[in-house]
Amino acid sequence: MIDLSQYKVVILCGGQGTRIRGVADNLPKPLIDIGGRPILWHIMKIYSFYGLKKFVLCLGYKGDAIIDYFENYHARTHDFTMKIKDRDRKLFTGKETDDRDVDDWELTFALTGENTMTGGRVKRIRNYIDEDVFFCTYGDGVSDVDINALFGYHWEKGKAATLTGVHLPTTFGIVEAGGDGIVSSFREKPVMSGLINGGFFVFDRSVFDHIEGDDTVLEETPFKRLVRTGDIAMYRHGGFWHCMDTYKDYVNLNRLWAENKAPWKIW
Repeated sequence: MIDLSQYKVVILCGGQGTRIRGVADNLPKPLIDIGGRPILWHIMKIYSFYGLKKFVLCLGYKGDAIIDYFENYHARTHDFTMKIKDRDRKLFTGKETDDRDVDDWELTFALTGENTMTGGRVKRIRNYIDEDVFFCTYGDGVSDVDINALFGYHWEKGKAATLTGVHLPTTFGIVEAGGDGIVSSFREKPVMSGLINGGFFVFDRSVFDHIEGDDTVLEETPFKRLVRTGDIAMYRHGGFWHCMDTYKDYVNLNRLWAENKAPWKIW
């Protein structure tokens, strides 16, 4: 396994989850729950499995809720004893708490603005990136993508940016019939043949030069400019990918987790 520990992971955490009413009310999208933990936690666990433990969280809508979650992180996940006078805590780990691990993460909370676009959020955290390369993804999508292979592919191609291309299942079945009206085939929710941008990016620092300001949408001008110059690659991922975009997505992801069939749980 490649040693990726020196690199940082930038996660775009400004989403509102407006299409998941009743679940995301008063919550930023990255805090929407899957099996008792925010989807943001699941994303971080994926990267952490590959040795990436330095995260830059680009906060926006209700970013204070994300800060609060991690400030009280261990209190939410472990038994502990606390001395009220000085708030000193003794955290119980291992067999005392069913072998639950303590995540050794370094978090940078970046207040990137409530209405800032995706590109603007990335631009705002440039001073927190020390290496020539960094990872980046959306705060609402999980996958079983091989981060080691993705990183190796990025180096092999030598481009400024690499995105992960994923297949998207359709929400409807497809029916095919001949001229006589007789159904010849029926495919229930097939996977689309084309690929979509699934996030899970690898960027060189030069990407910052293609982002102008807060109003810049990462997927518009910067990516289109990189396409014109041939400086963006796509890593094809044929495995699992799922975003938390609708209430139906919320139900599906929680069902997979509850049934112990979550492909993204690689840790």
